[in-house]
Order: sequence, then structure tokens, then C-alpha cells
Amino acid sequence: MGFEARTSGDAARTVVTLDGECDLAVREELTAALLGAVASAPVVVVDLAGVTFIDSTGVHSLVTAHHAALAAGGRLHVRNAAGPVATVLDLTGVGQLLAEGGGSDA
Repeated sequence: MGFEARTSGDAARTVVTLDGECDLAVREELTAALLGAVASAPVVVVDLAGVTFIDSTGVHSLVTAHHAALAAGGRLHVRNAAGPVATVLDLTGVGQLLAEGGGSDA
């Protein structure tokens, strides 16, 4: 399955909608999309409803973008993770860290 990252929103909030597999093959595209969103708005929401697989490189991209958002005084959240994607995020603690309204600023 392919990968696609679409962004929408405004200067206050950007939504990044991901579809497909977030793995080593799309690491650069995924990280670029997330960091671009962080640079464009103080609040970034990553919609994972269409993500069918995520590995450690996908998790790393999310954490990298989270740290970039914090450094810029913003926040990055994930939503709509399901199935194996939600399991990976929960097992790594990233699901809780990036939950809307939750997580930590550390």
C-alpha cells in the first residue's frame, strides 16, 4: 500500500491526515510533512485513521515533530489511531504523550 500525507487548516491549527504505511520507506516524506506542519501552525493534529501500519521510524517521526513543536512553543497531537497502530503507540507511550489534551511538555 502507498503512503500519502495531506495537510489542511490555517495559521492557528494544521491537520495532517496520513494514509497508508508509516515505515522506513516513507520516513523522509513523513518527517518532512510533519515538520512542515509544525513550522506553519502552533497546533498540529495528526489524523492516523488511514494509517494501516507504523514501525519505529514512523514513531520516531512523530516524536521528532513533537519535540520541534515544543521547541517552537506549540503542540503536536495524534488522533484516530486504531488497531495495530494504536497498539504500537500505546506500547511505546507515544499514544499517551501525543493524545489531545494529554501528554507532557517534557
